[in-house]
Amino acid sequence: MPPVVAVDLGGTNIRAAFYSDGEPPATNSTSRPTSAADGAQAVLDHIHAAIEALAIPASARAHLAIAIGAPGPVDQARAVVLHAPNLPGWKNISLGDIMQEHWRCQVFVENDANMAVLGEWQYGSGRGAHHIVMLTIGTGIGGGVIVADRLLRGAHGLATELGHLPVQLDGPLCSCGQPGHLEALASGTAIARRVQEQGGLAQPSAAGEATTEEIAAAARAGDPVAISVLRAAAHALGTGLAGLVHTFNPELIILGGGVARAGGFFLQEVEAVLRSSLMDGAFAEGLELKPSTLGDEAALLGGLALVKTSS
Repeated sequence: MPPVVAVDLGGTNIRAAFYSDGEPPATNSTSRPTSAADGAQAVLDHIHAAIEALAIPASARAHLAIAIGAPGPVDQARAVVLHAPNLPGWKNISLGDIMQEHWRCQVFVENDANMAVLGEWQYGSGRGAHHIVMLTIGTGIGGGVIVADRLLRGAHGLATELGHLPVQLDGPLCSCGQPGHLEALASGTAIARRVQEQGGLAQPSAAGEATTEEIAAAARAGDPVAISVLRAAAHALGTGLAGLVHTFNPELIILGGGVARAGGFFLQEVEAVLRSSLMDGAFAEGLELKPSTLGDEAALLGGLALVKTSS
């Protein structure tokens, strides 16, 4: 295995890790704000800066591989980010070519949630499973699916945009511009927006808009707005997951991202709605719902797995 740099390009943060011998744990890692509002070129500059911060030795740069996960539909074969709704200006960005020109090495570009499910499958909650559905729930909602030990990509590499599953046709507009998608109802952004619409938390966040972690903590402390908002998000998520179980018949569902770390109350609500929404008990047989064990490292380790399986 060559030395690998894995990059997780998120709507809020850019994370990068260097694996000097192509195996975990990371030799070095870093995280910095995406600053998406500054535009596409600024974000690209931040990606380069994150990789520079890893202090990769010159000896490793000679045969380095870079794997980068980007949000939204990705033409994996051409290494083009077609549309990243949470990154203004990111349409038809030839990310692979840009990275190759700058770093002069082999570059792999994949949807970030696809990288996350690869990471969990190889190194985390999904080890030993063969049929997996994973949702990454943060600024937006991404999805990845493993079917019979293979990542599901679809005809043009655009499959499993699970955050854009229509759940409530008259619901709020999603970041992609369509109404009632799962992302518009259960992402961290949607949850924070609903809290503000309902008057905020009893104890407002010192930073202004409450974070998912603060909303979850408020719910555990009995805050009625936090409980109501998280329950509504859990209902939307459980409903969407029932549709995915009917579609893919997985043995395992993994929930990752900041919202999934909201804790037992939220996950219990999601699972209760999911199981009550299934058309037949056969779909629930052997089905497990687990939180990610890799957390923010899922997509980074997925980048490592992507290079390994592509070499």
